[in-house]
Amino acid sequence: MRNKIKYTILILLSVISLNTIAQNFPEKSNPPRIVNDYANFLSAQENNALENKLVQFNNQTSSQIAIVIVKSLDGYDIASYAFRLGDEWGIGQEGKENGILIVVKPGYQNSKGDVTIATGYGMEGAVPDAIAKRIIENEIIPYFKQGKYYKGLDEATNRIMELTRGEYTADQYREATKGSAGSAIPGIVIFLIVIIFSFIGRAKRARHYSVGHNVPFWIALGMMSSNRSHGGSFGSFSSGGGSFGGGGFGGFGGGSFGGGGASGSW
Repeated sequence: MRNKIKYTILILLSVISLNTIAQNFPEKSNPPRIVNDYANFLSAQENNALENKLVQFNNQTSSQIAIVIVKSLDGYDIASYAFRLGDEWGIGQEGKENGILIVVKPGYQNSKGDVTIATGYGMEGAVPDAIAKRIIENEIIPYFKQGKYYKGLDEATNRIMELTRGEYTADQYREATKGSAGSAIPGIVIFLIVIIFSFIGRAKRARHYSVGHNVPFWIALGMMSSNRSHGGSFGSFSSGGGSFGGGGFGGFGGGSFGGGGASGSW
């Protein structure tokens, strides 16, 4: 009998503990936003530029790339925090699990800053763990070290969007960024390689479209290019400032996370 009472008490304490932990996660914003900065890490203009770009990507593809910036991880390591928050908010679409969550915890005084990219089950093929690590090391941390926080997030989300659209493969990105970790600017060679891969992907889609719809190849290629006007490869600050492309952000779709991704510090 005593053992049963102890067991019941332990269960109750565990439930209370879990509820307390859950309360440490921020509530989803209302109205919903895909970029949530709880640490005033970005300016209002930068925040809105990322919001516009990622909402447009969501509306065009149904895949969701969310950014959450927090002051504290409440005792979690940043990867665990991101996985739990991604599940709590349901980032991505239920059944497709096509969400990606970037969590940033800025450094304060003597503490280091942390960043992670967490991938939903359905995104792990397009953005494997090793590629998420390279994006952090090549696109995010070098800019963060310079205080260019928006630039790091803008470049990282550009790479993720290009990978998930299939404009180039994870292997091609890995090859293009080989030996470039830690560089503040990826370099003209990497720029050209990725642009070539992107162009080849668009050309293949344009050729397929032109054959199926009896449209001249070059016109089809122009149509493929115009569909990407919201923020091309290695986009600038203004690339994220387009319209919502089909309406505002309607909220997250109930996706889940399986532990894929990578983390880094600066």
